[in-house]
Amino acid sequence: KALDDGLTRLTGIKSPDKAWANLFKPEDVVGLKLNCLPKRAFSPHVELVEAVIRGLKLAGVKEGNIIVFDRTSKELKEAGFTISKGGGLKSFGTDELSGGGYEPKPEVVGRVGSCFSRVISSLCTAIVNIPVLKDHDLAGVSVAMKNFYGVIHNPNKYHDNNCDPYVAELYSHPYVRGNVRLTVCDALVAQCNGGPAYKAQWAWPYNGILLGMDPVAMDRVGADIIEEKRREMGLPSLEQAGRKPKYIQTAASLGLGIDDPSRIKVIKT
Repeated sequence: KALDDGLTRLTGIKSPDKAWANLFKPEDVVGLKLNCLPKRAFSPHVELVEAVIRGLKLAGVKEGNIIVFDRTSKELKEAGFTISKGGGLKSFGTDELSGGGYEPKPEVVGRVGSCFSRVISSLCTAIVNIPVLKDHDLAGVSVAMKNFYGVIHNPNKYHDNNCDPYVAELYSHPYVRGNVRLTVCDALVAQCNGGPAYKAQWAWPYNGILLGMDPVAMDRVGADIIEEKRREMGLPSLEQAGRKPKYIQTAASLGLGIDDPSRIKVIKT
């Protein structure tokens, strides 16, 4: 209900089935890009992912055309998801695909040169991005855009300078920018320090879901939530800590979305 209510407010379409159908078509093959870590408590909740699947079905997307995925099947399984590669709902890691799962030749976008997961290069026509609201020890935050470090074979190469401009340039690739229709950020449990790994002492029950179609605005709003919690807990700002999320402004300069808080309309339900 929370997901449907949020989507109807986001789209301005009162009927949940029509709101979902406004974003996804029955012929789409939809990938759900999760952000799984070994600690189940800090991966997208299974119940939220199931709610997204239900919404896609309301839009007429066939169960067999829905792929829940992340880097590895091991990560998905540890996060509570059942691995399935059969004819119905699919759930597996890029590593389950033949040849290691990545395209054999790298593609260059800006200063990023990577082989992309074949889940997004060959299988999907649309993506629902399902990250977790958390800080990041290098990028500053990991919300919508940073989640796509999980679709390239060499993310370790792109963490210098607070991951700027790499997060933004990677997101600008057509496989990502051209296919992500919706971001559903799991903020039921969020983390304001010590990320991206789960650190219980810095996590708190935000009890929310963030929905958006603008990844830059999503990351700016998410960063503001994290900054507010850091102030509350007596922590320095991300900039004072040496990890200002500079990539957000870079993404705005690339035309990926809006970074100016005065131009971002936040609707709370």
